[in-house]
Amino acid sequence: MTDTFIQALVSGLLIGGVFAIISVGLALAFGVMDIVNFAQADFLMVGMYISYVLFSVLGLDPLLGTPLVMAIMFAFGAVTQRFLIKPILKAPMVNQIFLTIGISLVLVGGSQVLFGADFRSVKTAYQTEAVVFGPIRMSLPYLYAFAMSAVLAGGLWLFLEKTDLGRMMRATAQNSTAAQLVGINPQRIHLIAFAVGTALTGAAGAAILPYAYVYPTIGHNYGLIMFTVVTLGGLGSVGGAVAGGLIIGVVYSLGSALLPTVLQNGLVYVIFIGTLMFRPYGLFKR
Repeated sequence: MTDTFIQALVSGLLIGGVFAIISVGLALAFGVMDIVNFAQADFLMVGMYISYVLFSVLGLDPLLGTPLVMAIMFAFGAVTQRFLIKPILKAPMVNQIFLTIGISLVLVGGSQVLFGADFRSVKTAYQTEAVVFGPIRMSLPYLYAFAMSAVLAGGLWLFLEKTDLGRMMRATAQNSTAAQLVGINPQRIHLIAFAVGTALTGAAGAAILPYAYVYPTIGHNYGLIMFTVVTLGGLGSVGGAVAGGLIIGVVYSLGSALLPTVLQNGLVYVIFIGTLMFRPYGLFKR
């Protein structure tokens, strides 16, 4: 039982790292622009399909192709923000909800037209390999995905904390009007923040492709997890999203190991509802 618990804990941390980087984009968009993007999980699907095409056409390993996926997704996010998100930033929230749900439907429908509804995957040399430490077995695809997520999270932290552009982004998130008074262009910051969040989510899609199937509605599987993570960590808190992702990853893994199959996802729902009821601002929101 102890070995099972430790294995589930380690697996949960590996999965949680991916959950964190998937959710950071959602937290960043809300923190800077005050918009909840219901299409964020579908950006993950788009990133997976881009990585799949790069692998199928160029033979590029999903992990090695992550920088290219990020560049494509950054451009995609910038165009989406400029022409779709920007016009409704000051509109009622219901308009924002309908728009982002509409983007989600278009992305899912478009991927079905281009790729069909079939499950697709890639085959890498390390797909079935694992690292073993005593009773603990760590799958290499999961380990590599966690490492990639850690690098991306660290890079985001350095960007936000150590660069002028990152400081501008944090200032805009704290008080957009005051930031504008000291010469910061909020519209430019909004575009960059949304594009960065989109790129990170797309990169997470590339990172999980070696162990996950891609299909048009895969984003729906991660949507609840993303919203649970950012709700637990505190809407708009990037650090909270990272911590929340690790917590949800551990809970999800422990539930899979210790509970019946029909109850495995129940813990995520319980945490989501419990957070909304007793800590609506999240565990790490200041």
